[in-house]
Amino acid sequence: MNKKYQVFISSTYEDLKEERDQAIKAVLEMGHIPVGMEMFSAGDEEQWQIIARQIEATDYYVVIVGHRYGSETDEGISYTEKEYDYAKECGVPTLGFVIDNKAPWPHDKTDNDSVKKGKLDVFKAKVKSKPIHFWSNKEDLHGKVSISLIKTMNANPRVGWTRSDEAIGPEVTKEISRLSAENAHLRRDIEKLKKAKNSQENKVKEVARIMFGNKRSLRVRESTATPWEDSHEYINTLFSIFRYIAPNLINESSNSSIAIDIAFNLHGNKYSQETPIPTNMISGLITDFVALEVIEPSKKKHTVSDKEKYWTLTILGKELIKKSKRIELESNLNSGEDEQETKDDNSKKDLVK
Repeated sequence: MNKKYQVFISSTYEDLKEERDQAIKAVLEMGHIPVGMEMFSAGDEEQWQIIARQIEATDYYVVIVGHRYGSETDEGISYTEKEYDYAKECGVPTLGFVIDNKAPWPHDKTDNDSVKKGKLDVFKAKVKSKPIHFWSNKEDLHGKVSISLIKTMNANPRVGWTRSDEAIGPEVTKEISRLSAENAHLRRDIEKLKKAKNSQENKVKEVARIMFGNKRSLRVRESTATPWEDSHEYINTLFSIFRYIAPNLINESSNSSIAIDIAFNLHGNKYSQETPIPTNMISGLITDFVALEVIEPSKKKHTVSDKEKYWTLTILGKELIKKSKRIELESNLNSGEDEQETKDDNSKKDLVK
């Protein structure tokens, strides 16, 4: 596999143009990708973000140091040193090339300012803290960059870049095939879930439509001494009655508990604690809700002495009350307290549309 590495070349600019060209040439001759940031102006913070991203994507970092410290950031550090520090921070292998102090060098390419000299000495010491190469001219630098990079690439291979047609071998092809089959299987499962969800939503709408279209007359008495013919009569839709009993049916509820839930919602707390609603009316309601598949017998265990019948919501019943409650809550965000009839009208519109 023919892998190409990205090599970031850093140095001061004006004084080391020819030396940088030689380093770039060495990288190109090896068949790799040189990256130089001399086309970007110093002092541009957005510019630094571009440079930082380039360093993060770099396989190897080359720093060339001459006799100038270079342009500085607002923090008082040269961009060359800032790049070097960031490369080390990112874990990019760094190769340092420092000019030999004995090598002849033009005076106009040397820092004369004592502060700049001091910073340059500190930076050189930082670079020399790792194995480096000293160079005396651009030709010497060219050869040393080539040899050093070859050794480093062999000793510490990096991710690099590879042509896609070379990167895809038999194992990759097999894995792609497996993933494609798995992807197709998942798409089929998602499609099934979508169809099931649509079917469930349509069923919820149909059941809600039936509930809103059917009303039941119920009687609530305030005490066991009250004859049923003198009890209070209420006429409600099956949907309203279902809303009264659904909260406790999320867990489970008995026939007598269902009767109490309905009596409380219809008549407040002034109802008979014993049979507030005729048992035949409760049985009829339960039959209606079983026929609509919104409740079913509870599967929880009870003592042998407990003769009550217990019921719980089906999946369809849970979906219906969940959607109804969601509509109510969203409606309350935009208005004050409504009358129950108005709330039911709103629920009907949203549930069956």
